[in-house]
Amino acid sequence: MRFTETDIAGVVVIDLDPFVDDRGSFARIWCEEELRAHGLTAHLSQCSLSRNAKAGTLRGLHLQHAPHAEAKLVRCISGAIYDVALDLRQDSPTFGQWHAVELSAENDSALYIAEGCAHGFQTLVDGTEVLYLISSPYAPGAADGVRWDDPAFGIVWPLAEPTISERDRRWRNYGDRLDRSPSS
Repeated sequence: MRFTETDIAGVVVIDLDPFVDDRGSFARIWCEEELRAHGLTAHLSQCSLSRNAKAGTLRGLHLQHAPHAEAKLVRCISGAIYDVALDLRQDSPTFGQWHAVELSAENDSALYIAEGCAHGFQTLVDGTEVLYLISSPYAPGAADGVRWDDPAFGIVWPLAEPTISERDRRWRNYGDRLDRSPSS
């Protein structure tokens, strides 16, 4: 595994270092020892799979608050996504900044997203599948989100007019929120 730091502490691009022979390849996608050596949360509590039929599907931006904050390792296993991490840690020098990377089944990259950062992605092709390795189980009472198009953050998504859930459409802009639930 090869680790490349981004401008946001705890948001790291992790590339595979596969063993290749005439049969194909083999690579580790999670290694507790290597993650810890890079100062990352290495506890694995849950694995999730997102299947997306259409290009332009947008999921996010989601996070969970303490004490259920979650770190995620996100990998595209079929198709391609534009993957975004948004720093929402109030005490972080990069609060409000975002980092995006294209993940695909071909490029052997994953994005590690630290606790306190929101995550979202937009599919770039039809039939995209995304694998999440998550440090903390889903806790509905701690779940939160911010609008994908919140002008306070200025995230530039590659495809116009995304397919997005009603729940994700209803998240308030970060600066306008009175509580942590979506508006009605």
